[in-house]
Amino acid sequence: MNILILGGGGREHALAWAVKQNPKCDRLIVAPGNAGIAMLAECADLDIMDGAAVVGFAEENAVDFVIVGPEAPLAAGVADALRAAGILTFGPSAEAARLEASKAFTKEICDACAAPTAGYARFTDLAAAEAHVRREGAPIVIKADGLAAGKGVIVAMTLDEALEGLAEIFGGAFGAAGAEVVIEEFMEGEEASLFVLCDGTDVLSIGTAQDHKRVGDGDTGPNTGGMGAYSPAPVLTDAVLKQAMDEIVKPTVAEMARRGTPFQGVLYAGLMIKDGCARLVEYNVRFGDPECQVLMMRLGAQAFDLIHACAEGRLGSATANWADDHALTVVMAADGYPGAYAKGSQIRGLEELPEDSAHMVFHAGTAARDGSIVASGGRVLNVTARGATLTEARDRAYAMVDRIDWPGGFCRRDIGWRALG
Repeated sequence: MNILILGGGGREHALAWAVKQNPKCDRLIVAPGNAGIAMLAECADLDIMDGAAVVGFAEENAVDFVIVGPEAPLAAGVADALRAAGILTFGPSAEAARLEASKAFTKEICDACAAPTAGYARFTDLAAAEAHVRREGAPIVIKADGLAAGKGVIVAMTLDEALEGLAEIFGGAFGAAGAEVVIEEFMEGEEASLFVLCDGTDVLSIGTAQDHKRVGDGDTGPNTGGMGAYSPAPVLTDAVLKQAMDEIVKPTVAEMARRGTPFQGVLYAGLMIKDGCARLVEYNVRFGDPECQVLMMRLGAQAFDLIHACAEGRLGSATANWADDHALTVVMAADGYPGAYAKGSQIRGLEELPEDSAHMVFHAGTAARDGSIVASGGRVLNVTARGATLTEARDRAYAMVDRIDWPGGFCRRDIGWRALG
């Protein structure tokens, strides 16, 4: 098959790495890709937000199957355009992608199917939102309704933080994404991520993970897009997983189908777990980043078979075969991230690192320049390893980190700390 993956980050490098291992893959193109992806696939200069351009490119290159990586093209209807052209596609329609593109829409769905989640209120007016926050007090959670590249959420532990967050969002910090704000009760517990393939009717759990959102060790500092992850997440026990599937995921998928907008793709359920019960924090409609990296590391070539079955509506007969193993990824970011950071610093030593089923450096924000790899984003590398235990996976990952010569970068040194104690 000729396969096109849309996106250019660490998630797409991990997807490309897994797809490339599958014998069904004849030709692999990634648009726009990055310096790491270019080592295993063709990279194409393509506007992935333009459905017509993507369709034209797919037709010109005899593409059999398109996998949409990021959320923005999904929200823009790129999957709809591809399906309308008769091209097999993995990723939800724009209407179904509202589960991520609108926090308020997700709350409506949860209300309709009685999925457990935080209590909430919606506002388009700053003064009304401020009055609500003063009544409720802190801690409280403020969310920009729309897509904000994983950054439009403020967990305010004080009233001042909440009011500052509202002023920031309504002041335009997240553009149109902040035209409406959802204010939620603060949920206590431990957060984890559940990834479920949905073909519109059937669902298949394909793994759990735990992300590390704050920039500093010990979960300190500002929120980021994610500084590392590991899989599986011990807090998501078999009993919690069953409850989450039965009370949250399956009712959501059924409600979407009932509305005539079936969900097809991967549903990423962010869960808050307390006393053995999960409540929904949020949905994403694509693989998490960096959670995708640890999932792909553990699934390998079968990831493509499962994604393909999902796109063709064959999930009912599909199964995920898990090794009893663990994977951990450490994000190396440019100094200054998630604030202002410099681009263009050179990264050395990558060519000397192992690349096999237990060791992989996925590129997130890199470019090739004069024969060298340079940083071109905030989150730059995802140093990923597998092991029989989480300790082994962690030690392998950090051993690779320590061999990378990049004075302009940094990482957290405690990825996996919740599970490792």
